[in-house]
Amino acid sequence: MDDIYMLADAIILNRIGNKLKATRLKQNITQQSLADSAGVSLSSLKKIEKGEIGSFDSFLRVLRTLGKLDVLQPLVDEEQLSPSEYYELVQSIKAKHQRKRASRMYKSS
Repeated sequence: MDDIYMLADAIILNRIGNKLKATRLKQNITQQSLADSAGVSLSSLKKIEKGEIGSFDSFLRVLRTLGKLDVLQPLVDEEQLSPSEYYELVQSIKAKHQRKRASRMYKSS
């Protein structure tokens, strides 16, 4: 397995496109059918399969339609706070919202 950080962007995009094409073929879906289901143009799908991902929105639609959107799960998951981080967060919020008494306005005579 290659270190992804050592690969050129074009190679990564090409591999993603090839993987999507292989997934589509494995599911026995035509390009036209996938494009229609995903709500993208046929030319956009062909470009994505070549590794020319110009629109992230189109890419997401194709992933969703192929049932592969879960590959992005780590990017959308919210990080879990440790108990100490949670305590600090709660304390900082309490400190910001602590009620203060109104001060008296003294009139000098």
